[in-house]
Amino acid sequence: MPEDDFYGSIAARLDYLEAVPPGVLSDLVTRDGACMWVTAHPAEPDSAGSGFPDREAAAHICAGCGVRDACLELEFRTEGFDTLGVWGALAEDDRRAAYLAWRERRNGGRS
Repeated sequence: MPEDDFYGSIAARLDYLEAVPPGVLSDLVTRDGACMWVTAHPAEPDSAGSGFPDREAAAHICAGCGVRDACLELEFRTEGFDTLGVWGALAEDDRRAAYLAWRERRNGGRS
């Protein structure tokens, strides 16, 4: 799958959340997000020798999380392109590319 299609499919996957108020998304992510329970497993993923430690963190922390889409939708609405770390099971580079596709899908590319 071409990269544009990959990120476009991520953006399209979030369409069902467009009408959900940000407060509801925030409550859902805070209550059910796997990252809220990281203290139960404090060891960070081993990123030695890897060029993609955020991708490893995303895979480790977000594995099986039931609110990844809500997390990503919330992040896109509140911080967009400028945030750091892992959100919605995506590392920074992947999330930024997906954000651009999401923004284009939602408002025709206007900031």
